[in-house]
Amino acid sequence: MNRKKSANNHPCKLRRSSATYYLNNSMDKLKVILVLLFVSNPFTGTSQEMQPLKLKELIIQVSDTLQNSGNTIQFLYKERMLICIYDENANRMRIISPIVEREQLNEDQLLNALVANYHSALDVKYALSDEIIWSVFIHPLKELSEHQVLDAIDQVWNAAKTFGTTYSSTNLVFPGNTKKKETQPPKKLLNKT
Repeated sequence: MNRKKSANNHPCKLRRSSATYYLNNSMDKLKVILVLLFVSNPFTGTSQEMQPLKLKELIIQVSDTLQNSGNTIQFLYKERMLICIYDENANRMRIISPIVEREQLNEDQLLNALVANYHSALDVKYALSDEIIWSVFIHPLKELSEHQVLDAIDQVWNAAKTFGTTYSSTNLVFPGNTKKKETQPPKKLLNKT
């Protein structure tokens, strides 16, 4: 008998199709496993969900004194006044500290603060509002971690303390032209409320 083999029944063709089926099936399983890992992993795709109550608890841990009024927490940290303002609806928060009145500064001091905003005031920036220079940390509220809140408090304090000298919020400095003109430190605002 002379049987004609069809192209679809060729042994190599069958092996290839079953291998392809197995590979596709395995890839589908791998995709499902990866999706499940991604969704269940607490370090990916999820926010910290910082809440105002937790924010206040963290501030209480490190502050000397505290006054709370609505969405504003005013507190002393290492004898300097800091203010935390948050807005849940806008998902924003800021920690600020007043440093000096604008009229007490010369142009070099303002330029030094701008240079520091790029090189040495890392997560904190110097800002001017209502004719007062402030050290300011601004961040989305819900995405904050506990560590970031505590670090922000320390950086705001450091930036306010070093204004007029090193203009820095930490010991880290980004490379580049970080030379600042030597100036006399300005008279600071009252540190205590």
